[in-house]
Amino acid sequence: MKFIVIGITDNPKPCFPPEVMEIIRRGKVFSGGKRHHEIVAPFLPADAQWIDITAPIDSVFEQYHDEVVVFASGDPLFFGFANTIKRRMPDAEIVVYPTFNSLQMLAHRLVMPYHDMRIVSLTGRPWSEFDKALIERAEKIGVLTDKEHTPATIAQRMLEYGYTNYTIYVGEHLGNPSLEKVTTLTLEEAAKTEFAMPNCLILYSCNSSDSCSKKETWFGIPDNEFTLLDGREKMITKMPIRLLTLQALDLPKRHVFWDIGFCTGSVSIEARLQFPHLHIEAFEIRPECEAIIQENAHRFGIPGINVHIGDFLETDITALPHPNAVFIGGHGGELKEIMKKVLTVLTDDGIIVFNSVVAPKVTVDSKKLWDEACKSLGLQQLPPLHIQLNDNHPITILKCSR
Repeated sequence: MKFIVIGITDNPKPCFPPEVMEIIRRGKVFSGGKRHHEIVAPFLPADAQWIDITAPIDSVFEQYHDEVVVFASGDPLFFGFANTIKRRMPDAEIVVYPTFNSLQMLAHRLVMPYHDMRIVSLTGRPWSEFDKALIERAEKIGVLTDKEHTPATIAQRMLEYGYTNYTIYVGEHLGNPSLEKVTTLTLEEAAKTEFAMPNCLILYSCNSSDSCSKKETWFGIPDNEFTLLDGREKMITKMPIRLLTLQALDLPKRHVFWDIGFCTGSVSIEARLQFPHLHIEAFEIRPECEAIIQENAHRFGIPGINVHIGDFLETDITALPHPNAVFIGGHGGELKEIMKKVLTVLTDDGIIVFNSVVAPKVTVDSKKLWDEACKSLGLQQLPPLHIQLNDNHPITILKCSR
């Protein structure tokens, strides 16, 4: 198979170089989206066969044979169809004739350098990479949108989590001389505005010389900044212990983190703040804690934590992404049962961390429960860490693997 992939813009009267015109003239099988067909139809041979690129994509590839000329938006290697071909037919020959992608064109219209721009595609994709860019305080973010992730919904999400120090630039129908439009707005304005499709946007934050306020960030969030459960200071993993717990979880190397018994959400929020690449599932039996973790997540600008309320032992976890790091912050005397359930989904290289508190009024010896569970389940215990913070009770950070 050979694919010749030609990038086009939304210009209804494209101008192709002679080399591309010759490829079109001698071509027999062509493919692209319906919008692409409308644009290039006048250039196609009279006997041309056209294959629409629509879902399901499997049926599209079943129609391809020999040599296909594909029309795609912008640069076909920039979140484009050439990448799809490479994934599905790695042995196929691919020749690419790119043009500017939409974010490049928007930067050109704004005369904005874009070599330092973080690129995020929300076209048919979840929020995760966009959230990561926000948490990392990226100064300049280029975003590819779709009908669900519109400039308005993007602006609304940013306002919800306190990322107010960005200006938004929206480009509509870029490359189409009669429809093209570029608009500069505040997030508040964008959240109330409808934009024509297709569109893309660039977010640009204030720099240090601007008067607008930047969102504060920490390495170790102070305990008193969190909303607590009933105002109880003891119902939170203290900041130094929290950071040591994250270190024990080895989160830079992990991808999916489960926080069982999150209470205030301090561990999940700190983990996502320090390691925004993580996919986090947080579990808690007390329904009142849902509002608490949501309030804290909004306060610290941490979108993307998936919250599950209810007894973990009764929660259906089969459809959730399998964790390779698990922290058990609460167990209700059922530590072994929780660990046994975790093992049904824990990856082969996964680890479990648990903090055992030694206190006079604690009737359940959690260290003993841990040791018994590890022995019964055949888990390998790793060296523990013993620590006492100020006048608080001693804590042992426990860790195990398969």
